Amino acid sequence: MSVNVSDQGIDAIIKNPDYCDLVFDATSALSHRHHAQILRELDKVVIDLTPANVGHFCISAVNLDECLNYKNINMVTCGGQASIPLSYVIGQTQKEIDYIEVVSTIASRSAGPATRLNIDEYIETTERGIELFSKCKKVKAILNLNPAEPCIDMQTTIYALVKNPDLDILKKGINEMVQKIQRYVPGYSLIIPPTYENNRIVISVRVRGLGDYLPSYAGNLDIINCAAITVAEEYAKLMASR
Repeated sequence: MSVNVSDQGIDAIIKNPDYCDLVFDATSALSHRHHAQILRELDKVVIDLTPANVGHFCISAVNLDECLNYKNINMVTCGGQASIPLSYVIGQTQKEIDYIEVVSTIASRSAGPATRLNIDEYIETTERGIELFSKCKKVKAILNLNPAEPCIDMQTTIYALVKNPDLDILKKGINEMVQKIQRYVPGYSLIIPPTYENNRIVISVRVRGLGDYLPSYAGNLDIINCAAITVAEEYAKLMASR
């Protein structure tokens, strides 16, 4: 197909800077911190799929357009892509938010070596993203790896302590956001709509992958991949229009 390939990783780009225009970095948080400096010196646009906490945070359903102005675009984490759009809606529609907690559960088999090495970075970066987009100062992220067989789909639940919640406007905003995400992640579905119980708002979503290359239960990998591809496509359109 006349597409350049290499087994040399970042070294291939260092040796031949014209190798590509845009880089997806899907290595590890530690590696990306090293790669980011190299790619910045080479003036490359990089879409970071690691939880390195470097670059401009991008949630495709929320702030994609502004991210196209940056050279290092940070896709946060898989749990962030699943939960932050909903946390953003909570922040936009509710006035007094005391606390947001996000719990993501994924199949153990969908968590590769880099994911397991990056658990601390995952927690830190997800929490930073939730705080940034929701404007809530007290947040917590939890990741559960479930070894069950057959493998479970990714599920993410958001808990929010909100005084005097407005559920009507929240439900409208959540439904609109879910439909927006489904344009690039068809397997993203709302399984518990905004519900108020025990003085807290509860929202839960399930993410099922396309099952084309990765198993369909690996929705955690699909959602961040699809979000990154959406950014790359919009960047390509922008470059073509110039």
